[in-house]
Amino acid sequence: MTEKLEQYILDHTEAESELLALLNRETQHKILLPRMLSGHLQGKILEMISKMICPSYILEIGTYTGYSAICLAQGLTENGQLHTIEINDELESFILHFLEKSGLKSKIHLHIGNATQIISKLEDSIDLVFIDGDKRQYLEYYKLVIDKVRKGGFILADNVLWSGKVIEQLIDNDDYTKGILDFNQFVHNDDGVENVILPIRDGIMILRKK
Repeated sequence: MTEKLEQYILDHTEAESELLALLNRETQHKILLPRMLSGHLQGKILEMISKMICPSYILEIGTYTGYSAICLAQGLTENGQLHTIEINDELESFILHFLEKSGLKSKIHLHIGNATQIISKLEDSIDLVFIDGDKRQYLEYYKLVIDKVRKGGFILADNVLWSGKVIEQLIDNDDYTKGILDFNQFVHNDDGVENVILPIRDGIMILRKK
């Protein structure tokens, strides 16, 4: 992917809303590790997937600054709800500020804490899950949510190509890459789901529960 081709793609993708563009800028200027933001192209893809599924119940693991939550919430049914979990409590006020500005705050429920402890307290019959939390825990997240996802429901997992490290020699103490590799292999061999990797940004795995 050349810079020119990537720019062409962005130029021919519906523009960011004013709110998302502001959220993007504020994240870049004020928050550590801004590359974690979903951004324009991935955000629009998440929005489109959500609109295709028309979910009434979404779970997001890893809110960061709320960009992807706002995108995913665009596809919710009229009374749909999105639960999003963020472990970094220092981001809470930033996230809530933009959720308020989005007009979707009544549909988006922010949980601050460890996802592995919060997931078990959530209701079942989830339509769509977006996994974008601690890469070392991807497989644990999957095992916690799979029984809560309804038959025919979807799971999206971000960063499954992990900057290309998935095809390089694994370094012994690289727990992040190992976490992604373990997740990718496990779900690929899981007969209970079907899966495909989209080579978008850092890779998005789409899984459908059979």
